[in-house]
Amino acid sequence: MTRFAGQTVFVTGGNKGIGRGIATRFAEEGAKVAIGAIEADTPEAAAALAAETGAETLGLALDVTDAAAVKAAYAEVEARLGPLSVSVQNAGVITIARVEDLTEREWDLNLDVNTKGVFLCCQEAVRRFRASGTKGRLVNTASGQARQGFIYTPHYAASKFGVVGLTQSLAKELAREGITANAICPGIIHTEMWDYNDRVWGEMLGDYGPGELMAEWVKGIPMGRAGTPAEVGALVAFLASDDARYITGQTINVDGGLIMS
Repeated sequence: MTRFAGQTVFVTGGNKGIGRGIATRFAEEGAKVAIGAIEADTPEAAAALAAETGAETLGLALDVTDAAAVKAAYAEVEARLGPLSVSVQNAGVITIARVEDLTEREWDLNLDVNTKGVFLCCQEAVRRFRASGTKGRLVNTASGQARQGFIYTPHYAASKFGVVGLTQSLAKELAREGITANAICPGIIHTEMWDYNDRVWGEMLGDYGPGELMAEWVKGIPMGRAGTPAEVGALVAFLASDDARYITGQTINVDGGLIMS
């Protein structure tokens, strides 16, 4: 498929994990793909994506909590790849701690990256959609914890519930301009972040070895397995496509049926 031929797509957190799955799907469908992530080796990740898919790519080291850096990144993307069509706000962090041990720094980090970062990137994308008259697409990564909170992560859950509210508000503001805004809620996905979750929650919830807690949780998924970044990328590509032009303000789970609401 070449649904995105000639289009420019920007994916934050696109250097690994779910973001890499999303970026790969767009590249395979003909898009010019920019990825922005805080890691210094993000340009190398973009080069690897280009080598794998043949797509034109750009990698930018980006702190999504820095408004000036976000503005400069979107300007560079458009200068080098052309007018923006799709912006995927995927960069995120998680920390895990008992409520009495949760630090203000951890709270601020999760809210800054996961919620403020999504807002700043959406804000800059919308400015550019409006300037070019593009009926652009915003897709924001929330989480299963935007549906229901979980033990030892109140700060993370709050940050992801915030993404849903932000998405709905933007969808209502932008609908008459043909700009859509939707969110996704990934469940248990094979990523480095879930390796961290398995290890830290495993240590806090009992004497679990590597992979044991995740395997136990996977038993509760109706499909009986964890998901893949590529499966998340497929949903994001659909929401960014013309097939989804009448879908906005929605939050869609991609979790094998784990949460049905």
